[in-house]
Amino acid sequence: PSAALTLLCGSAAAVVVWKWLGKRQIQKKMEEARRTRDEGVKKMAKAVQQFREQVSSVQKDAILSLPLLELTGRLQEGSLSPKTVLYTYLEKALEVTQQTNCLRHFIPECEEQLQEIQRQREKGLLYGIPVSIKDHIGHKGHLSTCGLVQCLGTLVQEDSVLVKVLKRQGAIPFAMTNVPQSLFNYDCSNPIFGQTLNPFNHQKSPGGSSGGEGALIAGGGSILGIGSDIGGSIRLPSSFCGLCGLKPTAERLSVWHTHLLNVDVCSRPTPVPCTLGPMARDVDSLALCMKALLCQDMFQLDPTVPPIPFNEEVYSSSAPLRVGYYDTDGYFPLPPCMRRVVWETRGALQAAGHQLVPFSPPRIHYVMTELFLKTFFADGGRAWLDVFTGDIVDPSLKSQVNCCKIPSLGKKLLALILKPLQFLLLLKLKNVATISTCRSVKEMWNHHHQIEVCFEDFSLW
Repeated sequence: PSAALTLLCGSAAAVVVWKWLGKRQIQKKMEEARRTRDEGVKKMAKAVQQFREQVSSVQKDAILSLPLLELTGRLQEGSLSPKTVLYTYLEKALEVTQQTNCLRHFIPECEEQLQEIQRQREKGLLYGIPVSIKDHIGHKGHLSTCGLVQCLGTLVQEDSVLVKVLKRQGAIPFAMTNVPQSLFNYDCSNPIFGQTLNPFNHQKSPGGSSGGEGALIAGGGSILGIGSDIGGSIRLPSSFCGLCGLKPTAERLSVWHTHLLNVDVCSRPTPVPCTLGPMARDVDSLALCMKALLCQDMFQLDPTVPPIPFNEEVYSSSAPLRVGYYDTDGYFPLPPCMRRVVWETRGALQAAGHQLVPFSPPRIHYVMTELFLKTFFADGGRAWLDVFTGDIVDPSLKSQVNCCKIPSLGKKLLALILKPLQFLLLLKLKNVATISTCRSVKEMWNHHHQIEVCFEDFSLW
């Protein structure tokens, strides 16, 4: 018995030591990544300072206030130099990231790209424009982390097709922005580089997963950024940060050498395709970016992209449009402010001569349960859990990760136990859909049905 007890205690101690050593190794990797980022920030700050000493007469605020179309015009005609614009935005980006922690890393090769565009025979549509890109969009010589420790050891060997096209159009990628861990979160936080804050309110989130892009552009540190979207990752940060964002049709822009959970998205099928798209301050900026990207370079570098250029005639047309709208989908409870904005937009479009057609989105419950949850978690979340192996789970994701770790039988039992409590929960959710805002018994019952659906969905995770 004493020998068995000694063996048991020794085994337990060995497991504890092994786990401690593993966590210590993870901490060292994270500390090294943060140290590398901080050194890059210091080098960039020094470069900006040197530029300021050489050129002290730059009107920084005047340049930062220019919309993209006007800035491109000034650069094309030569009244502004690409170097002045680049260092102006680098300086502002340093300021914004100090306040919001929106940058994952500066791209020091931006100075080489600055020299390269000056040697190009023709000025591209984005000549001299500093562009920020999301963390997982491949840039040669840099990490594509997805906020995961396991991704810290391998540098990207080749620019993504989208980055190549940006460079050929004269753009200067200068910064990579922060993302939530695993990219599967509507917040923007990871254990390596920390939490990104909303530039307008540091108590709020900029949204995710393109949250670093949203915070940097909204704070004025970038005039054009490239994010990605599967289930709202461009649209939500754009909404949270007061920006314009576009999720193009899938495969409209190349995703070659864009990494999703450290796997190139072109190397395996995904249930819902990842789409890259622009984020900016206004719609005209998005249109200019799409014009630049939808070019022969894009079509030649990635033959899977349909060779359909930007249709300027359709975009510039003033013909009346037929626009469908709704102020509720019957599934997600909406606050009154959102419905009010929909109706204000409806009125503005009608006043501009467009035809507005009300409709109800069909089968939202089916979409959420059958297409979303059952598609993304067809394996019970096992593939998603695997990416956290050898990692520290960010606090903003712990509840989702722990939920996925519950065995299927346990989830079904929990759903069965919790379901009778749904009406009591309805009474508590005054900040989401309160009975006091319901205009009829029918509407109250609809909200009750939404809560019921939530408990049914829980068993699918």
